[in-house]
Amino acid sequence: MASQSFSDLGLSEEILKAMEDMGWSEPTPVQVAAIPVGLKGTDLIAQAQTGTGKTGTFGSIILSRVPAGGNVPGAIVLTPTRELAIQVAEELSTDRLAKYTGHRCIAIYGGTSYEKQISELEKGTDIVAGTPGRVLDLIDRGYLNLAGIKVIVMDESDRMLDMGFIEDVEEIFKCCPKERQMMMFSATMPEDIRMLSNDYMVKPKEINVSRDVVVLDNIEQFYIAVGRRNKSWALSRILDLDKPKALIFCQTIKMVDMLEERLKEYGYKAEAIHGDMPQKKRERVIGDFREGKVDLLIATDVAARGLDIDDVDYVINYDMPEELETYIHRVGRTGRAGRKGTAASFVTAQEEYLIKEFEVRTGMVIAKRDVPDNEEGAKDTIRKVVDYDQLSNAFGMCRFEISLGKADGVGKVKLADYIMKAGRIIDAAIGKIELGEESSVVEVHKDFGNKMLKDVPKMTFRGKKVSVKVLERE
Repeated sequence: MASQSFSDLGLSEEILKAMEDMGWSEPTPVQVAAIPVGLKGTDLIAQAQTGTGKTGTFGSIILSRVPAGGNVPGAIVLTPTRELAIQVAEELSTDRLAKYTGHRCIAIYGGTSYEKQISELEKGTDIVAGTPGRVLDLIDRGYLNLAGIKVIVMDESDRMLDMGFIEDVEEIFKCCPKERQMMMFSATMPEDIRMLSNDYMVKPKEINVSRDVVVLDNIEQFYIAVGRRNKSWALSRILDLDKPKALIFCQTIKMVDMLEERLKEYGYKAEAIHGDMPQKKRERVIGDFREGKVDLLIATDVAARGLDIDDVDYVINYDMPEELETYIHRVGRTGRAGRKGTAASFVTAQEEYLIKEFEVRTGMVIAKRDVPDNEEGAKDTIRKVVDYDQLSNAFGMCRFEISLGKADGVGKVKLADYIMKAGRIIDAAIGKIELGEESSVVEVHKDFGNKMLKDVPKMTFRGKKVSVKVLERE
C-alpha cells in the first residue's frame, strides 16, 4: 500500500480528472487497498470506518466497470437510509465523479412520492442508489429492471442488517444476474454479514483498514465533565467562542427537538433531523446545513447515518454514546477531505468510565478539558446552573462549605441544628460534618441542595451573616 496517487490505482483519465476537480489529492487506505481489486471484477468485503472514502472507492469501481448511457441500470448501491442513498447519488452525479464519464445515477427511497422516481427510471439510468424497501417495491411494480446489473454494492452493511433489511436485500439479490460483481462495505463485520457473503459472493477478497486506525489523525478529541443540566451552557460557550459549523448528536428524538428549540430561542441558527420528520423537511434541512444557511445540525444516530459533508468543524456528543462503534461513526463526520476537525463530548460523572474504556480499546487519547473560558467581559448566552446530580456522590450527597466554625463556638451537633432550622432540612439529609476553625464542610443530600444554598444564609447565627457555597465533587 505504498501508492500515494490515484493514477497508480488503474483508474481512467476521466475519473482522475473528476477527482482532481473535486480536490481529491491522494487516496485513502481503503481506496488504495480496494480499487485495484474491484477493477478486476473481484468480489470484495471491505471493513472501514465512516469518513474513510468508501463512496469514492465503490463509485470509481462502478464508473470503470459499468458502461454509460444504458436504459436499464448496470449497478445498484443499497443503503440503509434515505439520506445515504441521496448522498451516494450526488457523489456519482455528473457534477462530481461522473463529470467526464457521463454516467447517470438516481436515488430511490421511501417517504416520498413514486411519480418522480418512476419518471427518472423511465428516462434511463446507469446506476441506482436506494433503500431496500423502495427498491423492492419498484421491482414488484415493474418499474425497476435489474436484469442488466453488473455490480452490486451494499453500503453500511452492518447497519442495513441491524435495521432488519436482510429479507429485502436477499430478494433484490435474486432479481440480479448470477454473473455479477458484489462489494460489501461495513464498519463492523458481524457474523450475519459473513453468512450473507458465503451465500451470494464468489471467493471475496477481504480488506480491513479499520482494525488499527479507528479515528483519523486530523481529528482533535476531548471531553468535558459536565452534568445534564449544564450541557447547554457548555455548548453555548463552545458555539460563542469558536462559531463552528457543528453536527450535534443526541440519544433520543425528544432530546433533539428540545435542544433545537432551546438553541433557536437563544438565536443560534440550528435545525434538527430525526426519523419522525417528513422526508422533504429532512432533505431541506440537510441541504441548508450543507450550503451554510444553518450552522448547527442536531441529529440522532439513525437520522445522521451516511451524512457526508466535508466542511463540518465540530462533532459534539451532547449525549455520550455507550458503544465504541457509535462514537467512531460520529467522530468520523469531521476532519474530512484533509481538513482538521474537532470532536467534543459532554460526559456526566456516571459516564466517565466510557472515556477510559474507549481509550483502552483503541489506544487513542481523549483529553479532559474544562468548559472554555468566556471572552473577557462577555456574558454567557445560556446561564450556568447548580447541577446537584453532577456534584453528588454515589449516595446522592453534595458537599457544602459554610462560614461557621470552631471560632464561632459551634460543634457538629449545634451546626447541624442550625442547618436544619434555617433551611428546613430533615435530619436524615445531613451527612458528614468536617469542622474547621473559620468554616466547615457539610454533606447534604442533593434533594435539599437549593435549601442549603438559598435558605440557610437567610438566618443569621448569633448575629453573624452566614454564607454557603457548593463544592466540586472530590
